[in-house]
Amino acid sequence: MKKMLIVDHTRCTGCRLCEAVCSANKNGAVNPNRAMIAIIKWEQSCIAIPMLCQQCESAPCMAVCPVKALNRDESIGRVVVNYDLCIGCRFCVAVCPFGAMDIDSVTGKIIKCDLCDGEPMCAKFCETGALQYVDAGTANREKRRLAADVLSDLIRKSGVKASVS
Repeated sequence: MKKMLIVDHTRCTGCRLCEAVCSANKNGAVNPNRAMIAIIKWEQSCIAIPMLCQQCESAPCMAVCPVKALNRDESIGRVVVNYDLCIGCRFCVAVCPFGAMDIDSVTGKIIKCDLCDGEPMCAKFCETGALQYVDAGTANREKRRLAADVLSDLIRKSGVKASVS
């Protein structure tokens, strides 16, 4: 069964442990600037959101690559960079709708989440459960539950009586 990395931003505390674990795992040293995940914070609102590659089914990064250096690894459903083909044009960085692709500040190469070969360290070490690597079906059920929670809050706040037809 396919798995996916999901983010529950309501659980994220902004501790940035995921960035530290990612950079240590991929580069052998803790340097959040070289992580393949980034925590985006809005300090005034106390909101932190982990941003990472969504491994898009119709990945714009793959479509725009002039040398086809980005390919889908169907075994775990990830988009991977073939560095032997990559010419460093950065079209993929420009086109990613999530800002999930970046340039490694040391090597100058494109970096993106590769799901740690099916064992994402960020999810493994996320103490709050904001990052989870789950079966795709479980992820969809969780999204529905979260959407229902939001909708029920809106209905409750508006005072409208909900009915099922």
